[in-house]
Amino acid sequence: MAVESMTLAPFYAGTRNPYNYAKVEQVSRDVVTPWLTLDEITAQLNMYDDESQDTYLKMLEVATRMAIEDFLGMAIFATKYRVYYGNMGGYDSQVFLDLPEVDGGVKINSVEVYTTSNTVPVTISSTGYSYDPTGNRVILNAVPNEINQSIVNPIVVTYTQNASNLSTYPVIKQAGLLMLTHLYNNRSNSTDVNLKEIPFGVAQLLRPYKPLVM
Repeated sequence: MAVESMTLAPFYAGTRNPYNYAKVEQVSRDVVTPWLTLDEITAQLNMYDDESQDTYLKMLEVATRMAIEDFLGMAIFATKYRVYYGNMGGYDSQVFLDLPEVDGGVKINSVEVYTTSNTVPVTISSTGYSYDPTGNRVILNAVPNEINQSIVNPIVVTYTQNASNLSTYPVIKQAGLLMLTHLYNNRSNSTDVNLKEIPFGVAQLLRPYKPLVM
């Protein structure tokens, strides 16, 4: 599994309402494992027995899969995120930490807090917090008294978004094949005419599975 670091696009910051996190980072993402097989792709493109472009098609497959994941806010393969929260006050009191919209469930990897005596965050014991799947949030039993007041976002949650079962739905895979076909046939976004989306295209196939934004 390959690892890359990046800051998420604003799409992720707006999928939960309300939300109380300040920043979300993508820690790791699988950019190697194929989702659409070469057999499925070559059948879609009518390229039977033509292996001359397999390397390029594999690159398009990864781009397609990532675009579908980002559009739906789901993980076709498990993806890890890091979420930062401001100082919510209320020392020794329970606080609720919203996670970005998730599909397929999550695993909480760690909950950390920057304290006044450490330049790196201190890991909270797993007995010090719990995960509420009905609200997509971590319940921190108590904010430490020694939380660092000079750190803008002193509370950090790292979690893994599990692979979604939606990725096996034929309609999702067909949307992926349709998008890949578009990328294959249109290798530039330059045009001198106004483009219109084909009816019942990628967006139409995926719309029923896109989270509702309040």
